[in-house]
Amino acid sequence: MVAKLNIDVGSCSVKGLKEENQDSLGHFIPDNINLLTGKGIACALADGVSSSAEAKQASQCCVTGFLEDYFSTPDSWSVKKSGGKVLTAINNWLYSQSNQFQDTSRGLVSTFSALVLKSTTAHLFHVGDSRIYLLRDNNLEQLTTDHRIQLPGEKEYLARAMGVDYRLDIDYKSLTVEVGDVFLITTDGVHDFVADKDILKLLTSGEVDLAKMSDSLVTLSLDHDSSDNVSCQLIRVTELPSQDADEVFSQLTELPFPPELYEGVILDGYRVTRELHASSTSQLYLAVDTETDEKVVIKTPSVNFEDDPAYLERFQLEEWAGRRIDSPHVIRTIDQQRPRRFMYYVMEYIEGKTLEQWMVDQKEVDLTVIRNIVSQTISGLRAFHRMDMLHQDLKPGNIMITGEGLVKLVDFGSTKIAGIADISTPVERSELLGTKNYTAPEYLLGESGTTRSDMFSLGCIIYEMITKKLPFGNALSRSSDQASLRKLKYQPISNHVSNIPHWMDKAIRTAVQVNPDNRYEKLSELEADLRKPNSSYLKEDSVPLIERNPVVFWRTTSLVLFASNLILLYLYVK
Repeated sequence: MVAKLNIDVGSCSVKGLKEENQDSLGHFIPDNINLLTGKGIACALADGVSSSAEAKQASQCCVTGFLEDYFSTPDSWSVKKSGGKVLTAINNWLYSQSNQFQDTSRGLVSTFSALVLKSTTAHLFHVGDSRIYLLRDNNLEQLTTDHRIQLPGEKEYLARAMGVDYRLDIDYKSLTVEVGDVFLITTDGVHDFVADKDILKLLTSGEVDLAKMSDSLVTLSLDHDSSDNVSCQLIRVTELPSQDADEVFSQLTELPFPPELYEGVILDGYRVTRELHASSTSQLYLAVDTETDEKVVIKTPSVNFEDDPAYLERFQLEEWAGRRIDSPHVIRTIDQQRPRRFMYYVMEYIEGKTLEQWMVDQKEVDLTVIRNIVSQTISGLRAFHRMDMLHQDLKPGNIMITGEGLVKLVDFGSTKIAGIADISTPVERSELLGTKNYTAPEYLLGESGTTRSDMFSLGCIIYEMITKKLPFGNALSRSSDQASLRKLKYQPISNHVSNIPHWMDKAIRTAVQVNPDNRYEKLSELEADLRKPNSSYLKEDSVPLIERNPVVFWRTTSLVLFASNLILLYLYVK
């Protein structure tokens, strides 16, 4: 039987000596197994800042908003992105509400700490001076940092909180979880009055009921003269999701591979017309839906990998990713309504040509057309990035152009899905590198990619559309370590094509920098700099002429040498 994530929770919150309890806490454990697997379990605690008259509303908004909105974020998003986006939205709402009050004391301000348990990992989000502790092997460790500042001769002040400013700085960290781990979340009404050693003594007293333990910790805080609201939440991990390799393989092979497909064969209501493409990893077939007469493309897995769980998982995730991306510039994955008897998936049929073929057909460089293709490609990439996915195999062969000029990205085979990467599995996953001439250098070093990695691939494609060459020649495909990457030299576009604005070359050069930190931060910056000169790019480089334009360099050198020889000959004869 497959184990699933499970926890015990106990909590307690009292107003203490204050007139009102301005603390809030809560947790949510999904009943739906898909939601539990895809998003995990969330626990949150907030402490409304008492100097604000709306402190209770602020803390309740933080906890309720986080627990509701986190589980509404796309399942392709990582926990880090989901939590960050939700907290940023909550913070902006709190701050905007505070601005409605002329009296600054009525602002909605609160500390916030949350724990998300997904698969076998704990994800922590923290703003303020509440705390999250971990009890493991009878050791108590504080996992968060108090955001406090002490001015000379004065008491401590809260340095960070929700609702103080539109800009929100969130502490995030993740750690691997073990069965038996106990997490403790407290407000300062607890940890400011009870020493860590006393908290540890209570938590290791032998009591197993977390509700009783929470009550005891609150009582101990009050006995230690706590003058604040007193709240705590205890979370014990009782079970972690686990699957052995045989169980996973059984799930992955629940549907058998399709039979041999050829013209006229009907597969689950799709009549095969012809084979479009075949490779060592998959096959593509043109087919017609017998119910709607719609032309579609069927993608089937290669029998070469029928016993490879990593390949099978990746193939099935291609459809999973495709069904979550909705963009006119990304190939549409069709949601099948009829029962499926075999392993395959269906996509829209695009009548057109690949960008690779388009480049072969183009005889002249038309920057207006190139800019249009780039803009549409960027729109497609944004659709991936909004879903916290990286395409990772952007190349001319994976970009289609219809007869009307519509650009669509295809192939999800190398797509990295952050939300899936958060989930542990016995399947040994490996990063699938794209085509080497377009692969970002960080992948070649075994590092993780970012949106800037897709930008690098796009930069190489733009360069190729203009020059029919690659920015580093074939040197990139032969590079696999820092030493070889340091030797890569960008070849200015002027080496191959004249009459291309220098500032466009600079924009492309920035997009394909070997160090990802030196590339544009956003695709929109690249798009803008390709259309309109960036003022910082208008100044010519101080690059030697031999590198900028070797042809001109050697012609000039030859003329100078020829003139020198004539002068020497004249002097000798004279």
